[in-house]
Amino acid sequence: MNERELAIKSNIYRQRILKYIVGANAGHTGGSLSCIDILNVLYNYVLNVDPKNFGSPDRDRYIQSKGHCVEALFVVLADKGFFPESDLNTLCKYKSHYIGHPTRKVHGVEQNTGALGHGLPISVGTALAAKLDKKKFKVYTLLGDGELPEGSNWEAALTAAHYKLDNLCAIIDKNSLQITGSTADVCNTEPIDEKFESFGWAVQHVNGHSIKELKQAFGMLPLVKGKPNLIIAHTVKGNGVSFMENQVKWHHGVPDKVQYADAIKELESALSILR
Repeated sequence: MNERELAIKSNIYRQRILKYIVGANAGHTGGSLSCIDILNVLYNYVLNVDPKNFGSPDRDRYIQSKGHCVEALFVVLADKGFFPESDLNTLCKYKSHYIGHPTRKVHGVEQNTGALGHGLPISVGTALAAKLDKKKFKVYTLLGDGELPEGSNWEAALTAAHYKLDNLCAIIDKNSLQITGSTADVCNTEPIDEKFESFGWAVQHVNGHSIKELKQAFGMLPLVKGKPNLIIAHTVKGNGVSFMENQVKWHHGVPDKVQYADAIKELESALSILR
């Protein structure tokens, strides 16, 4: 897909995220909207993974550490054909596998996540296994900036550098907000880039809503041979819906009927320009 086609895809994904969150009356709206461009580029441009090769030991791995933003992942997996999109009508319903965090009961999900700080350690182990088995697959994991205070992330970061895991790429969805406020106020982890560099990682900053910059960054991997890769994607919580942007209340806010209609109208207007 070219950049325009991917931009159109992101807009459609945003509309679907809102549709299924409203239908479930539950979800993490702001973070799903902030990370969707990243998932879009990964699944439609980068990853060697699809419903047919998901059982292959040579497939690329994507692990969503910020599991609470599962709506973004489910929408993309449905679009890629891992399961019928109609399944998402059962999101957060009784006995549905489509719950509020990734679960391996859903086709296309690599790991159960949601307990923050687990995704990076799992990804480090997976990347190390690839090196030991002399496999060429790559491992990608998406973290929220609000989960970085978890100590397991830093143990994993040290381990990844020690084993020179340049087949690993961690992406931080840096929207600077978490459930109780700004990341700077709750537990400041800045400077994130210098910390990871001091641990032995190669770091690249991008605009997390720029399809072009995301494609370029992923195309440069490994950033430095013998070093694990960190892409810091600067994003906006609630991106694409003006009244949700940079508003902490939309961390897990659910739009009412009027808000939903206004959001879809805004996204449809943007889509018409893209087309």
